[in-house]
Amino acid sequence: MDTVFIRGLRVDTVIGIHDWEKAQPRPLILDLELATDAARAAATDHIDDALDYDAVARRIRREVTDNRAELIETLAERCATVLREEFGIPWVRLRINKPGAIGVDIDVGVEIERGSRQND
Repeated sequence: MDTVFIRGLRVDTVIGIHDWEKAQPRPLILDLELATDAARAAATDHIDDALDYDAVARRIRREVTDNRAELIETLAERCATVLREEFGIPWVRLRINKPGAIGVDIDVGVEIERGSRQND
């Protein structure tokens, strides 16, 4: 099994439990690792045989901005579910970073893994 990754995907959204957090959008930074079979895409050199990372990024942006959550844990779970169900990804590692959440220059976040990484 191979890995496609997307690092540093910035999405501005409203998230948090405090009133001041809900007042305006703030950036989240997402890093994704997605299990895939890159050999098939390499053999055909056709996007239909590849995991389209542009489509993944667009869908995750939409999920983050359209379906508000108070906790980044909730958001991470929703994103992992979307990736696995809509793109058929068997394993995902997702990190969400909430810059400045507890002070200037202090980042906090969550990292989850869902599914199983199958070896051929």
